[in-house]
Amino acid sequence: MDMTISDPPFQEAYKILLGKSQNNINIEELENDEVAVVEECELPVIDLRRLEESDWAVREEIARASEEWGFFQVVNHGICSEILNRLRCEQEKVFKQPFHNKTKQDKFSAGCYRWGTPTATSIRQLSWSEAFHIPLSDILGGSDTLSSAMEQFATTVSRLAQTLADILAEKLMGEKSSFFEENCLPKTCYLRLNRYPPCTVASGIHGLMPHTDSDFLTILYQDQVGGLQLVKERKWIAVKPNPDALIINIGDLFQAWSNGVYKSVEHRVVTNPKLERFSIAYFLCPSNDTVIESCTKPPLYRKFSFQQYRQQVRDDVQKLGTKIGLPRFLAHM
Repeated sequence: MDMTISDPPFQEAYKILLGKSQNNINIEELENDEVAVVEECELPVIDLRRLEESDWAVREEIARASEEWGFFQVVNHGICSEILNRLRCEQEKVFKQPFHNKTKQDKFSAGCYRWGTPTATSIRQLSWSEAFHIPLSDILGGSDTLSSAMEQFATTVSRLAQTLADILAEKLMGEKSSFFEENCLPKTCYLRLNRYPPCTVASGIHGLMPHTDSDFLTILYQDQVGGLQLVKERKWIAVKPNPDALIINIGDLFQAWSNGVYKSVEHRVVTNPKLERFSIAYFLCPSNDTVIESCTKPPLYRKFSFQQYRQQVRDDVQKLGTKIGLPRFLAHM
């Protein structure tokens, strides 16, 4: 299928911001926003097979990576290549549909299909990507091949997310915690299918603008195209893809719950002028009424419900064009 029929109308929608009519793309604005990118690096890699041996050293590595990087990779994670390949195949199929079919997708809740940045007021706020952001409650028990592939992936990755969350909680509190088992249920979590089309309009346009994740943990399966970058020591670091690994990153809720010990790190995706990129993200989220409260004292953040946090993020994006996040909930402002 001609991907120009499948692609969202980015150039038309962003015509004014890109200055297409005058062929005057504001490259200076992009460059001024750039932070130096160092060479590609490989995130800390943790072999989860060692957990079967009750290896406390691997638990230390998980906690240390969450404190120092906010990101790490896991290998021997228990999710077989057949499950990953099957979902990737179904993902490509759904994105190859004509654009107007995707906007009218009725398999999932209204608003699941998203593209671009509707609130963008500058080039810095553009996101050259499309996605299906799907509540797991929409796919559980589904009979079509896409829902079946997503449920199979979600079932296995949910167990991994719970395992990692429990390890991080125990490391922090010195004892086992049932918080995540009780509050982060399959029906409260999300799966996001991402596609980043090639972007030949200008270098420096984001596939996904800089942000932090509004969850406890994110588990990412990505292809080998590359483009994911994160901030470390005030520099953008390009993450080297690892075909055998899943990427784990700490979300805002875990940073608040851990009282700032585990770090929710800003990250982004940069576009590729020639290649499309695919990724699949699983978000470990609680129910809307779950209260997030720092587990140690004195608290850095005032307590808030997940619903309150989500609403504040939506309000800020609508009014300011960007997310503020945890700074809105500091205990002493």
